[in-house]
Amino acid sequence: MWEAGEVERFFDSATPLMRALLGELATAPDRPRTFPDVEDALGWPRRRIASVLGGVSHMRHTEFAGRRPYHFHDERQAASGRWEIWMDAAQAAAITAPPKDHGRAAEGRRVAGPPTRIPTGRGRSPR
Repeated sequence: MWEAGEVERFFDSATPLMRALLGELATAPDRPRTFPDVEDALGWPRRRIASVLGGVSHMRHTEFAGRRPYHFHDERQAASGRWEIWMDAAQAAAITAPPKDHGRAAEGRRVAGPPTRIPTGRGRSPR
């Protein structure tokens, strides 16, 4: 997924935890990081990323034909020997850009980094 509008729509449709993950990935574009490194940066327990990615899978497949606004290296491709995840610079720019005002009030959807308070409740947050 590389078109800014599609990345923005994915971000807007995502859960708060997925938005936090995308925000963190956007802070270091083009730099693959292991899942534990990203989880540490977010203050998350181990395996939270796997849970968040699994939770967004249905939306990703039904609304975006399986495309992702991030990249993976599996353990065979990664220099670290572990799964790595990252955003490229164009994807990160779509996440960190100020929201476009299309005749409605900006809702503060874009982030420059992860939110300071990460929701920890189970399931999807009410919208």
